[in-house]
Amino acid sequence: MNTNRYPYYGKAMGILLNNTTYPLIPGNVGNATTYPFPVEIKSIKEFPTDWHCDKRGADGERLEYFVRAAKGLESEGIKAITTGCGFYALFQKRATPYLKVPLFSSPLLMVPLVYNLVGKKGKIGILTASSRNLSEAHFDACNISSSIPIVIQGMDEYPEFQDVIMKESKSIMDIEVMKNEVVDAAKKLVNNNEDVSALVFECSDMPPFAKAVYEAVNIPVFDFINMIKFANEMVITKD
Repeated sequence: MNTNRYPYYGKAMGILLNNTTYPLIPGNVGNATTYPFPVEIKSIKEFPTDWHCDKRGADGERLEYFVRAAKGLESEGIKAITTGCGFYALFQKRATPYLKVPLFSSPLLMVPLVYNLVGKKGKIGILTASSRNLSEAHFDACNISSSIPIVIQGMDEYPEFQDVIMKESKSIMDIEVMKNEVVDAAKKLVNNNEDVSALVFECSDMPPFAKAVYEAVNIPVFDFINMIKFANEMVITKD
């Protein structure tokens, strides 16, 4: 019998977000209405939206902040933890030794699985918030070996995405413009590279547009929400 006592019950999935101020629309990792099950969402105040772009990056102090926040969710009875930024992949191997529950830090963790699911054929396309800041360190943290052919497209040159999400200089999101930018980036990735067999969205702000992307490129799309639903199903108690 489980004798642990928690401040709340009925939530298996915990989500750690950046300390953001921009709109998190339905379909976004940080919007609770996205899920058909309850989730516990908390932000880490020490992580600004652009933490992965600054000189500190995933330094030791930020690892401590991340682990402290994750262990806080653990102490409240959360059974699996994910994040609101795919660049948290850098903490996957460094944080898990301190945790008792599974950590699903980034959709990049799915890349080896996706490559196997498509029969190790073609290339895996990664759509990321910033191709400038996605590095071999992220791939190493997720065990994406050099034997997996990947191609990358970033949102670095798309003004709505940059102004609303990366710079947080615009407080109101034009959802249609944002959707068109994400779709355009996905089409560019597929059209500029031969034999792309699947897409993986690194960024938690892209899932609201996954359906539109799939309809535009007609190949499987994997994102944070796929991963989170799998994680929740894995840890909840079955009847």
